[in-house]
Amino acid sequence: MTSFSLRQTYSQLPDHFYASAALSPVAAPQLIKLNVPLAKSLGLDPVWLSGPDGVAMLSGSHMPPGVEPLALAYAGHQFGHFVPQLGDGRALLLGDVTDASGHVREIQLKGSGRTAYSRRGDGRAALGPVLREYVVSEAMAAMGIPTTRALAAVVTGEQVMRETPLPGAVITRVAASHIRVGTFQFFCRASGYRWSAVARGLRHRPPLSRCRTGAGSLSGVAGTGDCRAGRSGGAVDAQRLHPRRDEHRQYGHLW
Repeated sequence: MTSFSLRQTYSQLPDHFYASAALSPVAAPQLIKLNVPLAKSLGLDPVWLSGPDGVAMLSGSHMPPGVEPLALAYAGHQFGHFVPQLGDGRALLLGDVTDASGHVREIQLKGSGRTAYSRRGDGRAALGPVLREYVVSEAMAAMGIPTTRALAAVVTGEQVMRETPLPGAVITRVAASHIRVGTFQFFCRASGYRWSAVARGLRHRPPLSRCRTGAGSLSGVAGTGDCRAGRSGGAVDAQRLHPRRDEHRQYGHLW
């Protein structure tokens, strides 16, 4: 395999649910860890990923032809208040592939630079948190706990300013979906958007029949409304939520 190709299923949704992102090249990207077994299970060539073109992609510096990264919009709670639009401030969804088991897996960069949703953030990540996420994600996967997987960790050759200057890094994450509770919250504000078509487009079953405002089982989660489940059951249930929280206090990503 000498090329790299991905689908971008998420772009089938209306464009206000995501934003295209300009790349933010880094000074001197260097691969520090590649999850070779995971790469092979995704049909990706570890040799290509370890080479200059692969490392450029994994750092968010350059994309192969046809790969069009997106930053996803979602809602959530921040500092104790519901915010109707947050979004991926430092993450890019590269696209999705079908793995060796026939399951669709999405590939996402975190720490790759600013997006339309970054606000005052720099869009970057420090090496320490990247390594912690890599180790914890793979440990949870080894224990049979559904979670995001870590495909690669790359140092950028640049520093990020936190309390002190820290080495910058980018982690590549893999999941069945990067949809989260905040995605449902965001859709619920979109004028009763019908979920059956959305669920089909995003490969999730069972679909939600529609979003509507009013009191309901998820009203405390949505803040301004609730997503009611169809007759076949709710798409958001305890068995399909990751046991980890994201940076905006969501309940987890859907697996």
